[in-house]
Amino acid sequence: MIDLSVVIPVYGSAPILPRLAERLEQALEALGRPYEVVLVYDCSPDDSWKVIASLCSTRPWLKGVRLRKNAGQHNAIMAGLGIATGRYIVTMDDDLQHSPDDIARIVKILDDGADVCYVQFKRRRHVLWKRLGSRFNDQVASWLLRKPKGLYLSPFRGFIREIRDEMLRYEGPFVYLDGLIVQSTSNIQTLQGEHHDRDDGKSGYSLSKSISLWMQMATSFSIKPLRMASLMGIAASGFGFVAAAALVVQKIVWPQTAVGWTSLIVAVLIMGGIQLLALGVVGEYIGRVLLNVSNKPQYVRGTVLNGESSTTEAQSA
Repeated sequence: MIDLSVVIPVYGSAPILPRLAERLEQALEALGRPYEVVLVYDCSPDDSWKVIASLCSTRPWLKGVRLRKNAGQHNAIMAGLGIATGRYIVTMDDDLQHSPDDIARIVKILDDGADVCYVQFKRRRHVLWKRLGSRFNDQVASWLLRKPKGLYLSPFRGFIREIRDEMLRYEGPFVYLDGLIVQSTSNIQTLQGEHHDRDDGKSGYSLSKSISLWMQMATSFSIKPLRMASLMGIAASGFGFVAAAALVVQKIVWPQTAVGWTSLIVAVLIMGGIQLLALGVVGEYIGRVLLNVSNKPQYVRGTVLNGESSTTEAQSA
């Protein structure tokens, strides 16, 4: 029986993987409990899969999962969760910015009764736009997901198998792992860790991918954006009525006052902008509904090394 599974999505990290495997083996052997590591290859443009295959050939505790097309970080982790068999599951990045030595601390907190444990960082070794975007995402998540106050959502996390099972019940194509976790339990603990410099290369998370992930959180786990659009429409309508009443009074008191071009343009711009915003929000929801009912897959799984035999599997809605 496997006691601990570590799931890691791999994208553009071929030079880092041998060092990552060494660090993981040292840290996990020290725990003295059965373990496995699942590396999910997310179709990166380098030789990551060849490196994974080479590592799996000499390490029976290492499983390699090859996706047939790029699915994104959270969807790739879901593919790994479907393979993982441990009583505890830890997810982390592939660039050694998350220290394998912290896994023992996560396991200790789970042993003490927590359902989920997040590793929080005092200082993150990311560029400025990523740090600012992360803070913005954290604030929005507090509003949309009602996450516990002070909880920072980190990709370095651990949880018990029962939470994993709840997460796997979600079959839609738009995966946001932290949303699935927060809606599954409130028994969440945190610990402080150090965020290290990337061991090699650069992150595969671009600005567009970060925005896409934020949209998944905003529209897949809450209807508050729709409510916000409705409230903005009500507020704009109220403003329009007040402005119209003011203009009527002005015309009565000062008949010589001409209808202003400025007031007309301002009204058109305000109402037009709010209408376009509301239509965009509604369109985002409708698009996601369409992709759900059309069974867009979360991921398409190909070869699995050191696990089940080579398969092709699509996890769909």
